Amino acid sequence: MPRPRPRLLPGLTLAALLALAALCAAGCGKEGSPPVKGPKPGQLPVYTVATGFSLPDSATWRRARSRGHLVVGAKEDQPYMGEKDPATGAYSGFDIEIARMMAASLGFDPKTITFRTIASANRETALQNGQIDYYVGTYTINALRKKQVGFAGPYYTAGQSLLVRKDEKGIDGPGDLAGKRVCSAAGSTPLQRIERDYPKARAVAYDTYSICVDNLLSLQVDAVTTDDTILMGYAAKAPDELKLAGRPFSTEPYGIGVPRGDTALRLALDDAIAAHERNGDWKKAYDATLGLSGVPAPQPPAVDRYPAG
Repeated sequence: MPRPRPRLLPGLTLAALLALAALCAAGCGKEGSPPVKGPKPGQLPVYTVATGFSLPDSATWRRARSRGHLVVGAKEDQPYMGEKDPATGAYSGFDIEIARMMAASLGFDPKTITFRTIASANRETALQNGQIDYYVGTYTINALRKKQVGFAGPYYTAGQSLLVRKDEKGIDGPGDLAGKRVCSAAGSTPLQRIERDYPKARAVAYDTYSICVDNLLSLQVDAVTTDDTILMGYAAKAPDELKLAGRPFSTEPYGIGVPRGDTALRLALDDAIAAHERNGDWKKAYDATLGLSGVPAPQPPAVDRYPAG
């Protein structure tokens, strides 16, 4: 006997689901439900801008200083990590807060940052071409990427996981993916891992994870795979429809991407990460963003100040 399918409206998308949730939250006020939107005004920490800061050995910093503001690459479709409000254009999330505290340490008012949405597949190119000064967006540090860009950090450690529909009974981990349509972002390490380590899965790639989640809700794919931090946000925003399946099956150290030859900028950001962890900014930022998913702040990973090369 076939198992019942989830009772979702045809063509239902994540945006539509969250809009319905927002209406319910306003009218129903279900106690204990995760917040539909990101952090409330006043909950985010305020970062002290470094006065008299100078980094003349960094070409990237000099260009930004001449320009008068930083241009930072980010994601726009990752709840509680990097999310763009379509109505106001404002970005929010833990990665966005990391970008802001880095700006303050480099002597820039975080309010002046210009955020630019960059898809996973285009991150290295954007850094190499000078389209952005640095990139903060669930960017896993690995040896292959270090040949193309530099990394400050890590500032957080995630793990690859699976997002499925709430009524899913047959997927508890990557070993259950044979014959299943599994969606991830083009150019991402989670997609590469599925294709390499679980070849019996039917990998599907799109530019953004939000499209993957839309396809999951509309029954076009069986699972979405990426870092648990990203999936936690989607599950928290649609708890009646989505859930995480099984345990994480990788280690993903998140770093801040910088132009490969700009060692001075990379090391300055390493110092900034460590300083904001010590003064409590890191945890305050986590609690006001990713902490809204219900997962307590972990211990930050040790910063890896690897030598130039």
